Amino acid sequence: MRFPTRSMSWRSSRTSVLLLMSLALVLGHAGPAAAARPVRVYEATVRTSDAAAAAQEAMRQVLVRATGRRDAAGDPVFAPFIANAGRYVQSSRGLPDGSTSVVFDGGAIERDITASGRSVWDSERPFTIVVLNPPLSGAAADSARRTLEESAEGRGLPVSLVPMALTDANGSDLSNDAVLQNAQRLGGDAALVGRADTGASSAQWHWTLLTGFSNESWTGGFDAGVNGAADALARVQGSALPMPEAEALLEVTGVGTLNDYASVERILSELPGVRRSGLQEAEGTTATFRVLIRGGSEAVERALSASNRFTRTGVANGRLMYQYRP
Repeated sequence: MRFPTRSMSWRSSRTSVLLLMSLALVLGHAGPAAAARPVRVYEATVRTSDAAAAAQEAMRQVLVRATGRRDAAGDPVFAPFIANAGRYVQSSRGLPDGSTSVVFDGGAIERDITASGRSVWDSERPFTIVVLNPPLSGAAADSARRTLEESAEGRGLPVSLVPMALTDANGSDLSNDAVLQNAQRLGGDAALVGRADTGASSAQWHWTLLTGFSNESWTGGFDAGVNGAADALARVQGSALPMPEAEALLEVTGVGTLNDYASVERILSELPGVRRSGLQEAEGTTATFRVLIRGGSEAVERALSASNRFTRTGVANGRLMYQYRP
């Protein structure tokens, strides 16, 4: 969670001022702030000592990380990137094991990806807490951790396997919101929960990705867990990155309590590409929020389209209109 900046004007009323003070107090006690982590997208190590081959193979890896798309290396649009990978290389060095470490000019690659009509996944990415249920131990846990981390490195998604509780003191399952909040207290931006599929192969897990704006589920092994999470997180940004930052106004109804205000503001502050968010005005159960985000209103609509808490009701007077469901 990023603590939102509130430099916007409020309706001058004693009620608004008291609400702002109370909201700041609630957010201030919501737990440690989570923040996206920078990823070294444009560096890769490949198992070859041939400079030209190393540059091309490293470019294939980098294109997957940079775009957030698993199929990027096979996209015909990127064939010239791979064929001419050498011209993007900033440095290349052989390693004692015979592999080669390659560092590319990330700015040049991003510009050319954008010029080719494709999008780039921001290099600051959600730190994702991975939780397995039942938790593994010993060699099985070590093997799972290695597989998860290797898959995550290939996609450019920062992850950590954590033995976090998924039930309360009475043994009842925690809600998705409670699991996500626990992950945020550990410094995470998202939680990826894998539950063993008892009706299938032991290699199959039922995965659920929990974020501040949406939840998604799928089934598969450890690779599938990471790949599904990376696909979902990259897809939310879509084509927003090449676009400039712009402000969006959201008028949200159904905000009836102080916790509702805090929850809405927290969700908006966690949308991909957000630089600043804040409550501008409130009246009854309707609140207006101002969000500075890469891609403006279009990026907000794309991110919230997958949310089960926000229903878009229209646009009026330059404001996006949403119904909020706690």
